[in-house]
Amino acid sequence: MEEFEEIEQTYGSLTDKIAVWMDNLLTDWGFSHMWTAYIKIIILLLLTIGVVFLLQYLVNHILTYVFKRIASVTKLSFFNHTTNNRLPHYLALVVPYTFVRTSIPVIFYDFKSFITPMYKLVDVYMVFMIIWTIMSLVRSFGNVLEEKPAFKNKPMKSYYQVIQIFFFIFGAVAIYAILTGKSATGFFAAMGAASAVLLLMFKDTIMGFVGSIQISTNDMVRIGDWITMNKYGADGDVEEINLTTVKVRNFDKTITTIPTYALISDSFQNWRGMKDVGARRFKRVFHVRYDRVRFMTNKELEKFKKIEGLKKYIESKQKGNTVEVQGNENFLAGINAITNVDLFIQYCTDYLRHHPKINKNMTLLVRELQLTTQGLPIELYSFTNTTVWADYEIIVAEVVNHLVTVVNDFDLVIYQESAGSDNFDLYIKEHKIDKSGK
Repeated sequence: MEEFEEIEQTYGSLTDKIAVWMDNLLTDWGFSHMWTAYIKIIILLLLTIGVVFLLQYLVNHILTYVFKRIASVTKLSFFNHTTNNRLPHYLALVVPYTFVRTSIPVIFYDFKSFITPMYKLVDVYMVFMIIWTIMSLVRSFGNVLEEKPAFKNKPMKSYYQVIQIFFFIFGAVAIYAILTGKSATGFFAAMGAASAVLLLMFKDTIMGFVGSIQISTNDMVRIGDWITMNKYGADGDVEEINLTTVKVRNFDKTITTIPTYALISDSFQNWRGMKDVGARRFKRVFHVRYDRVRFMTNKELEKFKKIEGLKKYIESKQKGNTVEVQGNENFLAGINAITNVDLFIQYCTDYLRHHPKINKNMTLLVRELQLTTQGLPIELYSFTNTTVWADYEIIVAEVVNHLVTVVNDFDLVIYQESAGSDNFDLYIKEHKIDKSGK
């Protein structure tokens, strides 16, 4: 009642004059006194809405023009970001507030019980407008920071959301005070009793807030990083990190969302280190048939000496002591005897060392692995000098295809499972095997 009396004192004479003038006008137009109040409120509401839209439109376009002019003159990106973050729009929504609040007593002159609730509704609207305006400024400052190298790949959106939560809390307090007419102390007293429920409701938000801080502090993930997280089916580039989720654009162009806290509590693979080094590892295994592993003859060794990468290796081995095998001077056994697998491993190593697309400053080796029922495994372990996916696959294909092709020159055969319909006649004829098995 005190607020209503204050309104009457402030706007009484003006509202009375407008109300009487409109009553007389509508009566002159032939409307009955019963319908005059309803028609009057409809007309005033439409006029007020029209004026508000006109003010908002004019202020928005004027502020947008001013900010763009300032940006072009000062070359400050902040003003461009304010336009992109719709700051002129929100400011234009704030401007009509005074006009609307002043118009309420006039519009609801014949319905005085609506005046106080409408004042409260407009004040609540103003709280939201202030929060959106401040958040637009915060995002604009954040966009300026993102242009700096130190903040370029930081999860700034998480920080925006944290600030937004704090402003919404203050906004909730202000709205509570507006609607109830009580101080903020009562609000916090009521919230204290419901704190357990609130903690349960905002559990994911709180955990995401903690997770985003740890991710940023420890530099675990940045925007643009390639990460793999099999638990969530994520394998692609990080597009967005916010308070509750991390958005990953997979290589098949689908999008996977991961809870932010999961990057702290679960294991994932970040490929950023590979990109920073500029090299990508590859491992490939050849399974050689055991029945084709044998010692090399002197005649064969002389042939392989023509290959520069094998010459030094063969000569260093031949300096050692060897003995004849079964009276055949062509075969040598002993600690320094050379098998065709030894030569093939040495050839693979030399080939990788001289390949122009293989990184020579990182681990490069060819080794035998644990024996298996599928043959003797020989593993290539090396790094390409590029991390570009398409180029990487081409390099690996070149290496594997070359070594698969030359393996026959060492009288070796790569193990291949039978499909059940393979024709072994050529193998039988080549080795002159009797089909009876003799």
